[in-house]
Amino acid sequence: MDLELTEEQELIRDTAREFARNEIAPIAARFDESGEFPLDTVRKMGELGLMGIEVPAEYGGADLDTIGYVLAMQEISAADAAHGTIMSVNNSLFCYALMKFGTEEQKQKFLKPVASGEAIAAYALTEPQSGSDAAAMRLRADKSGDGKHYVINGKKSWISSGPYAKYIILFGVTDPDQGSKGISAFVIDTAEPGFRTGKKEPKLGIRASATCEIEFEDYRCPADWLLGKEGEGFRIAMTVLDAGRIGIASQAIGIARAAYEATLEYVRERQAFGRPIGEFQMTQAKIADMKTRIEAAHLLTMQAAVAKMKAAESGGRYTLESSMAKLFASETAMFVAHHAVQIHGGMGYSKELPIERYFRDAKITEIYEGTSEIQRMVIARAETGLR
Repeated sequence: MDLELTEEQELIRDTAREFARNEIAPIAARFDESGEFPLDTVRKMGELGLMGIEVPAEYGGADLDTIGYVLAMQEISAADAAHGTIMSVNNSLFCYALMKFGTEEQKQKFLKPVASGEAIAAYALTEPQSGSDAAAMRLRADKSGDGKHYVINGKKSWISSGPYAKYIILFGVTDPDQGSKGISAFVIDTAEPGFRTGKKEPKLGIRASATCEIEFEDYRCPADWLLGKEGEGFRIAMTVLDAGRIGIASQAIGIARAAYEATLEYVRERQAFGRPIGEFQMTQAKIADMKTRIEAAHLLTMQAAVAKMKAAESGGRYTLESSMAKLFASETAMFVAHHAVQIHGGMGYSKELPIERYFRDAKITEIYEGTSEIQRMVIARAETGLR
C-alpha cells in the first residue's frame, strides 16, 4: 500500500486541521455542555468542501477520494467528535448512498444541497425494537392505489442529525412476506406532511450531534424517490454501512489522537516525587501502547480506504477491511481515552480538561454503525465462510 499522500490529500487534511483548531476546538466544550447543534460551523464545513468530500464537483462536492476523507475526518474529530458525527452522516451515509444507488434526477435534487453543506442529511435504519437485527424493522411503506406514491407509517430511533435533517435515507418494509428481501430504501424530504421528529436523546457523548426519534404518519413519498429497486433496501443498507464504518474508524482515531496528544503534554509537565511522571516506567508503558494502537488503527483505516477506492473500480465489496478498521479503531479510542483519564488522575475526571469528553465520546464508536460484537461476527464469517 502506497502511503505517499497526493497534494490534494494533503490539502484537504491541512484545510480540515486548520479549521478544526481555529473554529471548532474553541467552542467544543461549550456545545458539549449545552447539547446545541453547531449549525454555523457545520455550514462553514460545507463551504470548505468537507460535507461532500468524495462527491464530484458537478453535484456540489469536493471531488476527492476516500483517503482524503479519512484524513479530514480525523482532523475534525480530534477537535470535536460531534462535528465528526455530523460530517460522517453527510459523507459516508447519505452522499455515498446517493452516489452509488441514486438516479441522475435524485442526485440533482438531493445530493447537491447536502454535498455543498446547504442541507443537513440523516440515515434512518434503526428502530426501537431493531438495532443490530436491522432486518426486523417494522416501518411500512405501502404502494398507493395509483402507484405514484408510497404511504409510509412507523418510527425510527437514534437518528443522528435527525432534528435538523432536510433529507433522510429511510428504510422500510414494502413486502413483509419476503423478510430482508422485502425491505426498500427511500429518500425523504422532511418538509413534506406526515413527518415529525420525536424526543431528542439525552446522550453520554457526542452531545452536540443532535439525535432523535422520527415518526411517519401517512407520509406520501413519490415513487420516483425510491432508492434502487423495491426489495433492494437491505442490501443497500449493508453496502452503505461498509462506507460508514470507515468514517467511524476515522472519527475514533481522531478522538484517540486528541486524548494521546493531551496526555503527552501532561506527562512532560506534571511532576510527582520530584520528576516528570513521563519518566516513570508504568506511564511510559501506557504511552507506548497508546501510540502503537493509534498507528495500527490508522493503517487499518487507510487500508480500508484503499479497498473502497478499488471496489469502486471493480464493483466489489470491502466489508472485511471496513469492519476490521472500525472494530480496532473504536476499541483503540476507548483504550487510549481510558489510559488518558488514568494518567491525568483527578484532572482527567474533571470537566476543566477535555479528557473526560474524549472518554465519553469514544464509547459510541464501539456501538453505532455496528457494535464491536457485530464487527467480530462479520470478520469471522468473512474469514471462515460459515454463517
